[in-house]
Amino acid sequence: MYNRRPSTTGSFSSNKPSGSGSFSSNKPSGTGSFSSKGKSTKAISKSSSNTKRSFRDSASITSSRRADKTGQRSPVSPSTESTPTSPIVTLCVGPAGRLFACHEDILKTCPFFAGLFRNSSETKNRKVQLPDDIPEVFSCVLEFLYKGDYYPRLVSNKKTNASELEDATKKGSAEAAITVEQTGKTIMKDTLIYCTAEKYGLEELKRIALKKQGLRTGMQCATILSSARYAYENTPDSDSKLRAHYLALIVRSRSTFKRSGTMQMEMEKGGKMFFDLFVAMANYIEDLSPQSPGR
Repeated sequence: MYNRRPSTTGSFSSNKPSGSGSFSSNKPSGTGSFSSKGKSTKAISKSSSNTKRSFRDSASITSSRRADKTGQRSPVSPSTESTPTSPIVTLCVGPAGRLFACHEDILKTCPFFAGLFRNSSETKNRKVQLPDDIPEVFSCVLEFLYKGDYYPRLVSNKKTNASELEDATKKGSAEAAITVEQTGKTIMKDTLIYCTAEKYGLEELKRIALKKQGLRTGMQCATILSSARYAYENTPDSDSKLRAHYLALIVRSRSTFKRSGTMQMEMEKGGKMFFDLFVAMANYIEDLSPQSPGR
């Protein structure tokens, strides 16, 4: 529960993004969509195809591991000088059982799969069932495990001295939102990746996904609200970063959201998110109001 003002991550009192994973928004457009941009630093790369595959052909492992500001290293091949050679594991993902292939040693760099291989008899035949996962998201997870990033990458714009998503201005760049087959809801892709990374224990992937959300533009109110609710449903109360990210965005884009019929319907449904939103809005108003002599 938000019983105090948000921390520097997802701060509500400033229009500038603060810390890792904060949103800032441009002026809302008249169509009920808006842009949001934030600082980002991590490189990411392109997702793979729709059929059963291994990243053996596309994964050229670099000779050194990239580390983030905290010193945490991204997963890479156990052998940094050559393509992985460990046995291949088949993964059946989603309700339709879409097939993926991955080297066993690569999967074991993920805490979730490392535990699965230690404790489950299912993995003896090197076949893993993941019916609740989303294939498009799982593809990004595998790409991260092999390369330490996922498409579209973050690249540095030397002219503006800021980070941006690669191919952001090109037609046909990666979709920013995915319609989840199980629910029919459209959710921001980076939110889905963040929540899946939470499930798999991939903190660095969570950090990358959170940073990338700030660079997504033109998202509709309905998508933002369904994504925010998804974040609340799929992250623990102890992890407030993604939640605060959405609360800050809604507060800063309040002139757009207050005209949204979807916002009204979501508020009528209720839930913890809207109490936290009330607290965030109250903190924002307090920060704007002159303090009384007694405070």
